[in-house]
Amino acid sequence: MLLAGLALGAGPIEGEGAAAGAAGAGGGAPNVRTVQIHLGDYGPAPLGLDPVPIPPDNPQTPQKIALGRLLFYDPRLSADGTVACASCHDPALGWSNGLSLAFGVRGQTGRRSAPTVLNAAYYDTLFWDGRARSLEEQAKGPLTNPIEMGTQDGAAIAARLAAVPGYATRFDQVFGRSKPVFDDVVKAIAAYERTLLSANSPFDRYQYGGDRTAMTASQVRGMALFKGKDGPNCAKCHRFDDFSALMTDLRFHNVGVGSDHPDPDPGREAVTGRPEDRGKFRTPSLRNIALTAPYMHDGRFATLDRVVDFYAKGAGKNPNLDPDLQPFELTVQEKADLIAFLTALTGDLPQVTPPALP
Repeated sequence: MLLAGLALGAGPIEGEGAAAGAAGAGGGAPNVRTVQIHLGDYGPAPLGLDPVPIPPDNPQTPQKIALGRLLFYDPRLSADGTVACASCHDPALGWSNGLSLAFGVRGQTGRRSAPTVLNAAYYDTLFWDGRARSLEEQAKGPLTNPIEMGTQDGAAIAARLAAVPGYATRFDQVFGRSKPVFDDVVKAIAAYERTLLSANSPFDRYQYGGDRTAMTASQVRGMALFKGKDGPNCAKCHRFDDFSALMTDLRFHNVGVGSDHPDPDPGREAVTGRPEDRGKFRTPSLRNIALTAPYMHDGRFATLDRVVDFYAKGAGKNPNLDPDLQPFELTVQEKADLIAFLTALTGDLPQVTPPALP
């Protein structure tokens, strides 16, 4: 497996570049360990994650990943030269932007928040509504989205890059042509995206590494609440097993967020056309959740405290609400323990220095 760094955006409906913050639990940011990653290094996935799936039609190479890294940081991919993938996926902000909604060229704002890109290599659908089935397909979204990066013609993006001598040489080395096609651009970005991994958190070291000192007593109690079927039952959707933990079931659920809006976001229904999918959104991973405030697909909650309160009330009542969501009660200590466990999901983060652009 090749390790390095990543970029996701929104897509053809509205911006979903990234969403991250620092003190998501309502207090100070947790201590974060960074890991220096060298392009082209081979090695196992970090503790708590499975090997990264690599599509046969887009194999990883150090040269391709390095090219994708350049593209990730280059604002020339946008229509007015002001927005790069890194604009919304900032390594200093948990690989997101710390805002409620994604943003793009000419000061535009999308309708949804921008999920962190960490560990997106494992997802079988991308975007909140799951409309992309691969990282390659996903990468096309923000590049051609009129709200995000603004150039609606992929061929124009490829031609713009071909006019840069430094890019022409690199595309020739990786794809065998100095004048790239749009698929070359998104394959390089997707290759880079598959290298941004984060795990080896206190939870991982406790659960998979056998280190019973890795989590505090409060965090251990919080994990029991997280798994308990008679309480919050978080693990019903934010799953982990005896071998690894993506902390999401990768499925779509209606939790009622936005159902109180006069023009509710249709969510998954816009992709499938099925009324039963109205208001459903993909379960986000809870890895690094303490770094990725504000929360929910519309960024409405600034802290984890408020998220727990929302679910304790039974989430947002609406005709399509997931039946597994039921009200629950927590004592003050139990709520503190649950949030403490969520902070134990903060893993080692890739430390990536912005490259010199050609």
